[in-house]
Formats: sequence, C-alpha cells, structure tokens
Amino acid sequence: MATKTPKIRFSRFDAAWEQRKLGDIATLINGRAFSQNELLEQGKYPILRVGNFYTNGSWYFSNMKLEEKFYAARGDLLYTWSASFGPHIWEGEKVIFHYHIWKIELTEKLDKQFALFLLDKDKDNLLSGSNGSTMIHITKSGMEEKKLWIPKDKTEQKKIGTFLKKLEETITLHQKKLEHFKKLKESLLQNMFPREGEIFPRLRFPEFTDAWEQCKFGELVKRISGSALSSPENPG
Repeated sequence: MATKTPKIRFSRFDAAWEQRKLGDIATLINGRAFSQNELLEQGKYPILRVGNFYTNGSWYFSNMKLEEKFYAARGDLLYTWSASFGPHIWEGEKVIFHYHIWKIELTEKLDKQFALFLLDKDKDNLLSGSNGSTMIHITKSGMEEKKLWIPKDKTEQKKIGTFLKKLEETITLHQKKLEHFKKLKESLLQNMFPREGEIFPRLRFPEFTDAWEQCKFGELVKRISGSALSSPENPG
C-alpha cells in the first residue's frame, strides 16, 4: 500500500499516511429521483435539492414514507454532484435528499470532520484541472474508485478536522464583520455628504455646523499633464 507524509502536521504525529479508495472507507448512497408531480408545495418532509445548499431558498415537500436511507438528518455528510458539487455537513431538520446528492456513511477509518475537508480539497483539485469550469462529470463509481490520502491514526484526523473547522469559523466571522463595515461605509457615504439640492449633510461631526458650498472641481485642483512616452519600437 502506498504511503506519504505531509509537509506540515501536528507534533507527535510522524507515521506516514496511507492511500485508500473512498469506496473502501465510505459508502455513497444515492438520493431519490422525483417526478414533477411528486413535488408538493406543502408536506411532512422537505426535499433537499442541490440549489438549497447555495442560492435557492425555495423548497418542495413530500408525504411519502421511504426507506430510511433516503433521509438525511442533522450531522450527516452529504455530497452534491450535479451542476454545483462538493461536500457538506447537513445542519438542518430531517429531509429527503434528492437524486443529485449522495449521503456518505463513513467506516471507523474516517473522522467525519476530517472527511469533509478531505473531500473539499479533492474538489479543489478537480476544479484546478478543469480550467475553472464547474461542469465536471462525476459518477458514483468514479468517486468510489477515487484514491485519497488519510492518516492511519484517527486521532490525527480529528486534530486536523477540528483545526480546519475553527479556521473556517474564524473566516466566516471576519467575512460577516467585513460585510458589516462595507454596509456601514455605504451608509456613511450617503449621509456624510449633502444630498442633491441640500447644503447640509445629514450626519456630521458635532463641532461643524456651517453649510457646505458648491464649487467647480477645476477651481479646487491643479491639473498637471503627464508626458507621453514612446516605445523603442515606435520612437517618435
């Protein structure tokens, strides 16, 4: 069996990683295919489709009683494989997952959080080899035959998964802060300058009370023209 050692790892872990087929350490379960007349506006179970992970906030429902394998519960590892693809840990209520989603049940060889980032890295590798296109054909048998590197020690897997999850949460937190400050800046730009037809801004520092004056931009700046440079090929 092939082995490999990562360049960066946590201390006290020094054993080589091993390469395993995904199908040997996990089971991929197909979701259920629905005909249009089976998609209800209301029902007992929401039907989870690929778009619900991304931008589609609309849901269909079903009242059908299905085999338990067709349901996803909070904490299940899922993989979207049509149009948009990649791994997710489901954080919502019990749902029926659509045919374009696999549920991945792991053996004792894999930690779930580690498996999420392992599959996410594999997705990035697929994208990097596809000229940026997300229209990549992925089959269940192809995924099961995929060879992935994993630590033999599950403790190392847990350590990596926990670390990357905390990093991801930190990134999300800072992204939310960034969006907050962008909206704040936009609001301030609207209110710290007088609006059309007004001479006072609606928001200003307390020590300033005078009206603003209107001037031509050319009266406030001095224009200096740059020099035109010729290239060696076209000296003139």
